[in-house]
Amino acid sequence: MFTGLIETTGDLKEISRLHHGLTLGIAPRRADFHTAKGASVSVSGACLTVERIEGGVVFFTAVAETLARTTLNQARVGDTVNLERALPVSGRLEGHFVLGHVDGVGQIMFQRREGESMVCGIRVPDATRRYMVEKGSVAIDGISLTISGYRDDRIEIAFIPFTLEHTTMSGKRVGDFVNVESDVLARYIAGGVEAPIVKPAASGGSDAGGATILDLLERSGF
Repeated sequence: MFTGLIETTGDLKEISRLHHGLTLGIAPRRADFHTAKGASVSVSGACLTVERIEGGVVFFTAVAETLARTTLNQARVGDTVNLERALPVSGRLEGHFVLGHVDGVGQIMFQRREGESMVCGIRVPDATRRYMVEKGSVAIDGISLTISGYRDDRIEIAFIPFTLEHTTMSGKRVGDFVNVESDVLARYIAGGVEAPIVKPAASGGSDAGGATILDLLERSGF
């Protein structure tokens, strides 16, 4: 698990194409970004496993499923990525629960400067829209962010100067694609209230006629 607080950025030094994936060689820009073989690292929001480290370059493999759901399928040598190591049990959770399981790819639709900050409008994948709420959490390229506005198919996010300075967002432009991970808590809540209610076996039935919690609340006048 991650927090969405980016520790450093990294430069993509090598790409090797495999039959069903890519091997990525990334050089972290912070000398004290220590990791080890087998460790989990969020690479612009995608949870990848360290396979080896050679001369300060950390190597990962992105499999077909990862490439299908993220922007890593567009990766090129020279690209910059956001990096965060997995949260230790003793660590502080200062962002939000980020799993590194990217839901899909979004696109930057507009950018607006407000002083030293920047507001971005990001069109999010269809499957994630139901989990987006104003003042809720979202991870964009692995960055823990708060949704400042939401309408139709896009969210608005205000990026403070610190975030722009310490992540890849300062280099993003209108039309660029980003990785989107919705709030896992929102996903579990939505899954719970929308799933059919199953009666305990002792009650003599196997279900409640396909009714969901939302159905029962509506019938009760809520």
